[in-house]
Amino acid sequence: MAETIITVEGHFDYHHPAERGTVMLAAGFQGPERASVVSRTAQLHGALTQQAQQLVAGNTVTWWSADRMRVWSERPWNNAGAQLPLVHHASVGLEVKFSDLSALAVWVENVATLDGVTVTGIHWALTELTKSRITAEAQQRAVNDAVVRATAYAQSLGLSTVVPLALADPGMLGDDSRLFSPTGAAPMVRAMAASAQEGGLDLKPEDITVESRVHARFAAS
Repeated sequence: MAETIITVEGHFDYHHPAERGTVMLAAGFQGPERASVVSRTAQLHGALTQQAQQLVAGNTVTWWSADRMRVWSERPWNNAGAQLPLVHHASVGLEVKFSDLSALAVWVENVATLDGVTVTGIHWALTELTKSRITAEAQQRAVNDAVVRATAYAQSLGLSTVVPLALADPGMLGDDSRLFSPTGAAPMVRAMAASAQEGGLDLKPEDITVESRVHARFAAS
């Protein structure tokens, strides 16, 4: 009896609570006097970086970074079409990565009330150790899923023996019958970013999803 070739896609999604949160801030002012705008922005930036350094020393923050200050000017127009006096702007972006997510929530609630500070978002993530571990597990379970699918197809045809012939990342089996996978070849980590909305900033950590997809070919008899 000739063998029947079965090609399947195995997949597995691993969900894990976020372990890190990176707060993204924009700090700056605008006004008619350039020197005053730059000075106020520099003072605010100094206060925020000092807080970040203290949080690092307290082991609640793993790292922080700040962009160079941007300074620019513009002449806005009013509703009547008249050009208004020059307005000066200064802004600097900061990122602060927390390992203590409770401390993150407290800090964000405090800095969000400061004049000149805008919390632009929070990026949730895993530690590298956890990400490596669950990525390997997601890959293994995706392969197991492919075996289960192929076995089920074989049994539906009255076949009892399933032998693997090929295992590959999606799109790499090398023929025109390859399956489409929207997530790409490698396991994909999806980390949600909280952003500032009209209703406020959602400080609830998001689960991180690691998606693994594999394509496999089996001979059934």
